[in-house]
Amino acid sequence: MSKIGKQPIKIPAGITVSFEGKEIRVKSQKGELVVPVLSGVDSNLEADELKFTINNSTKQHRSNWGTQRALVQNAISGLVKDFEKTLILDGVGYRMAKEGENLSLNLGFSHPVKYEAPKGIVFEVEKNTILKIKGTDKALVGQVTSDIRALKKPEPYKGKGFHYLGEVIRRKAGKKATASASS
Repeated sequence: MSKIGKQPIKIPAGITVSFEGKEIRVKSQKGELVVPVLSGVDSNLEADELKFTINNSTKQHRSNWGTQRALVQNAISGLVKDFEKTLILDGVGYRMAKEGENLSLNLGFSHPVKYEAPKGIVFEVEKNTILKIKGTDKALVGQVTSDIRALKKPEPYKGKGFHYLGEVIRRKAGKKATASASS
């Protein structure tokens, strides 16, 4: 029995949920998100609650039950309040700037790196080193954040590069002079 899958989802005012074939469409004034229907999971809408049930008790269908509910809940939450991730850029001479909707990143390469914002993603740059990535789709926000971080991952000696807000960078000790080497 899925602890997550059996919980009903309360649909807030201003959100409409519709079923079209193998898709669940969640709409609001911010936009529309489409969640695919996973196999073995049935959904029914009663008043302002959305409930999910499984039609077969195989291991995969039980797994899909909780996943389906979580995907729909994330779509509703994203349309109510945007998801947000924060990246911090450390390093001398490293900086970023917003050019229209896109980013221009100076990461120590011979050229500035341009990153185009996908549809539904908004960038906010603070102090040339703090980047906030916002959007309604949780998976897209996470993917864009990961892609930007991959441009310049934090290196282990000085910690230069992109890191998530609150992320702890494991540091390595640099070269050390040994007393026995001089004798």
